[in-house]
Amino acid sequence: MGLFKFIKDAGAKLLGGGAQAASSDALKKEVEGHGFDASKLNIDVQDDKVKLSGQAMSQEEAEKLILSLGNTYGVAEVDTSGLIVEKPSEQSTMYTVQKGDTLWAIAEKHYGKGKGAKYTDIVKANSPPVKNPDLIQPGWVLRIPPLAG
Repeated sequence: MGLFKFIKDAGAKLLGGGAQAASSDALKKEVEGHGFDASKLNIDVQDDKVKLSGQAMSQEEAEKLILSLGNTYGVAEVDTSGLIVEKPSEQSTMYTVQKGDTLWAIAEKHYGKGKGAKYTDIVKANSPPVKNPDLIQPGWVLRIPPLAG
């Protein structure tokens, strides 16, 4: 899949994280806390870089794994060159939230004018970290899934 960049000082703060990413074990627990099976994954941390390898069941799962790792404080990059997706499909666009953004405006930017109500698709694609659509944070990276037919 490739290399994904994140804002190191944005995202969830995990125990054991700081200027650099949390430990591999803490990140594995974070992934499991989001409901993913981490038994087929290897998470290697070096300073602010995370290398994710192993198997993901689907494109959606792979993207959510990337975001659950990258949207933690201290992570600047997630390298997925060693990640195998069992059921590949069209990739989502990754978007970094800017100051002043709203989910409605992000939906219109990516899906077209008049399609702001599609922000609910973005919320579903990003749970977690988006629990309250009114409280997105600058620096978060969000999945913008392809628009369904």
